Amino acid sequence: MLPGKILIVDDDEDLALGLGVRLRASGYEVDVASDAVAATAATRNDGVDLVILDLGLPAGGGLAVLERMRAHLPTALTPVIVLTAGDATLAERTLAAGADAFFQKPADNLELTAAISGMLAKVG
Repeated sequence: MLPGKILIVDDDEDLALGLGVRLRASGYEVDVASDAVAATAATRNDGVDLVILDLGLPAGGGLAVLERMRAHLPTALTPVIVLTAGDATLAERTLAAGADAFFQKPADNLELTAAISGMLAKVG
């Protein structure tokens, strides 16, 4: 079993629930945050190993969460996979802001799972 605590940050409850079920079935510990404030608190207080981040969030938006993570020493190197609706321009912006990967919704489950396990293998 791959160790890893994953934080899913998305205000779409159905997406977060479905993704959480798949990740738990793969042996990961999963937490969910539905807005930018809760996400920032969770990354700082709960010791997550990887974040799956939507950009269209209430209370500040996903880019703000990413910027706060990169500016905070304990989370500066935590892998972040952006999973959001958006185009190539948005992908370039998020990668430039420090995201480790960008997936457009709906993402291919096998590709997303491979990215997660690859990133956690590097930090674990």
